[in-house]
Amino acid sequence: MPILLYGFEVCNVCKRDLYSLDFVVNRFFMKLFKPSDIFVVAYCREMFQFDLQSVILKKRKTKK
Repeated sequence: MPILLYGFEVCNVCKRDLYSLDFVVNRFFMKLFKPSDIFVVAYCREMFQFDLQSVILKKRKTKK
């Protein structure tokens, strides 16, 4: 993940690409815990302190 995020910091990325990365993370949690609701997935990500890639990139770009 760190190498992937570094590559996205250097390149211009459209929103569609970021949302597709977020989809991958959400699907990972869905397969892992088998919830029936996306809100449960969001809660699981919050408990594991696993932010979506779009959120991480937004935080990194605002720090600069």
